[in-house]
Amino acid sequence: MEKQVKVAILGSGNIGTDLMYKILKKPEQMTLGLMAGIDLQSEGLARAKAEGVPVSANGIDAVLEDPDIQIVFDATSAKAHSSHAKRLRESGKIAVDLTPAAVGPYVVPSVNLTEHIDKDNVNMITCGGQATIPLVYAVSKVAKVEYAEMVSTVSSSSAGPGTRQNIDEFTFTTSRGIEVIGGAEKGKAIIILNPAKPSIIMRNTLYLAYKDGDSDQIQHSIDLIVREVQQYVPGYALRGKPIFDKRDTPQGKKDIVILLLEVEGAGDFLPPSAGNLDIMTASAKRVGDMLAKNIIHMLARE
Repeated sequence: MEKQVKVAILGSGNIGTDLMYKILKKPEQMTLGLMAGIDLQSEGLARAKAEGVPVSANGIDAVLEDPDIQIVFDATSAKAHSSHAKRLRESGKIAVDLTPAAVGPYVVPSVNLTEHIDKDNVNMITCGGQATIPLVYAVSKVAKVEYAEMVSTVSSSSAGPGTRQNIDEFTFTTSRGIEVIGGAEKGKAIIILNPAKPSIIMRNTLYLAYKDGDSDQIQHSIDLIVREVQQYVPGYALRGKPIFDKRDTPQGKKDIVILLLEVEGAGDFLPPSAGNLDIMTASAKRVGDMLAKNIIHMLARE
């Protein structure tokens, strides 16, 4: 059997639980050695226990007590991760941060993971970032993106207490990710929680103002990145073709491309309407697999 890397999930809420099922479904280079939370009666810990995963209500202390755990998925909150990060680093564990804390560099698997494969802390940005940054990046490869604005609409039922507490961090972190990774000169992020019943799936509208770009090249670059993201997020899909236009702005007439994107969840734990959470856990799983492969490769060279 191929060697596997022992990992832990910190946080037993919706995101942590969905990630657990994804790892158990396709462990690849990872073996899930612990799910740690702070409430032994939580549904997440109960489900983990039923699946045969060791559980603890001692939070990060339980994670640090196991020297064999090498990768820790932190699915708590931005505030909590800010304190967890130092302790995980000091214990020699790699942190995959699913909160908007942004202690480590921003990572989007389809764009820049190889640049940060040796870091001890990587940040998964936000659901909106994971959804739209690949598209901004695709356009910026073949044109100069002067402005990128994303509007992410998600079901209110898929936004738990942690998501609501992190709304400010969401907008800031996503905007920065659009610039730092996507390559836009200026980025802006807006999130809308829609209470409609039945619940809607995640929908994102992306407006890009660009120059020195050819529409055919932009279309081709977008098609390539969409197929790459679909390798780990099957429910990731554009609605129709990119819309190319010219618009008057305070800076003059600009070339504009509008992209309409939907993300449907895989239904591993959360309903398909929770594509905003699914893209976070699917992306984190992808990052974990690649980090684990790198660890195994490094050990083989020693």
